[in-house]
Amino acid sequence: MAEEKRVEENATIEKDTQEAFVSPEDIRYMKEAIRQAKKAAALGDVPIGCVIVYQGKIIGRGYNRRMADKTVLAHAEIIAMRKACKKMGDWRLEDCTMYVTLEPCPMCAGAIVQARIPNVVIGCMNPKAGCAGSVLDMLHEEGFNHQVETRIHVCREECSGMLSQFFRDLRKKRAAEKQNGNFSGKYE
Repeated sequence: MAEEKRVEENATIEKDTQEAFVSPEDIRYMKEAIRQAKKAAALGDVPIGCVIVYQGKIIGRGYNRRMADKTVLAHAEIIAMRKACKKMGDWRLEDCTMYVTLEPCPMCAGAIVQARIPNVVIGCMNPKAGCAGSVLDMLHEEGFNHQVETRIHVCREECSGMLSQFFRDLRKKRAAEKQNGNFSGKYE
């Protein structure tokens, strides 16, 4: 029991430490990821954005396009990784940093590990599907051949605010559609 408590305390300290080191570069690149997320919102998609940085330059940008492209694979991280890999001429993104507005899902976390991305900066956590510590922690899985350094809660208020507003608006829209009898069950 004492061992479990110590592990929990260490995890809390570690999470707090991850939040403590926010550089001006982290904020600058997260703001670009937020700009990408706003593009998703403009299309009616969940506002999630991502950029990948190599040697101080953005080499991959992406935003959620699942509804627009009608595919589960069109996540911001996957799109940004595809562009970054093309730019690098390699599937490995070993010296890159990813900035993403929402904690990666299982698919994206797996792709991050596979691409060997060493650093991921996260805007806000996802308690329902996040795999960088919320539901699972695939980015720090000791059994994998690659673990990822993470920094969390960079521009958290702006990132979570965008998502909250999107879903508030979506609930209002659905309520209006139900009232008018043309509810499809999908967000557009």
